[in-house]
Amino acid sequence: MKKRQVHASVKDERLIEKRRDQMIKGAVSLFKEKGFHRTTTREIAKEAGFSIGTLYEYIRTKEDVLYLVCDRIYDQVGERLQEELDMKRGNLESLKSAIRYYFRVMDEMQDEVLVMYQEAKSLSKDALPYVLNKELAMVAMFEQVIRNCMTAEGISMKEQQIQLMAHNIFVQGQMWGFRRWVLHRHFELEAYIEGQIELLVYGLTKGENVKNGSLSSN
Repeated sequence: MKKRQVHASVKDERLIEKRRDQMIKGAVSLFKEKGFHRTTTREIAKEAGFSIGTLYEYIRTKEDVLYLVCDRIYDQVGERLQEELDMKRGNLESLKSAIRYYFRVMDEMQDEVLVMYQEAKSLSKDALPYVLNKELAMVAMFEQVIRNCMTAEGISMKEQQIQLMAHNIFVQGQMWGFRRWVLHRHFELEAYIEGQIELLVYGLTKGENVKNGSLSSN
């Protein structure tokens, strides 16, 4: 799906990147506090450190800002996962490492994750599918890591189970951000990560999933 182009009257690409980065940071803070609909473009400009006139040199509408926020968040997470996840090496430890890394990224980006969950629904009909496809691409990365693990460890799972497990991993990482109001009362980050991994491994290795005895099913 084609990336949506956000109009800017300025031609300097480096300046566009700089100003939009400032805009995104300011918008995340405001959207978290007030929500997208209650936040004004004037407030976004002030939070970003420039005038409303300058703001409109880099966007046309407030919805452009929300699109840029969501697009940037998914780009950052996707790029970091692409760099870290070993898509070829497949065993249980590499899957655990992938989950740990992803959950720690989600911890670093808690505010962004919260805003995305609360406000992505406000994107336009043409922008939302593009943004959500980026999410599906990241889920597909976990699907591949799970498949590699299955092959190496002699685990048998249906394709639908692989897809469901990948979505579970993806949402469990984000849940640390959007359910932090309660999770942080009961868990430190590392305890949360290891607890989720323990549940995942139990699901992978329980019962008939193990073929060759390389993993215990008890």
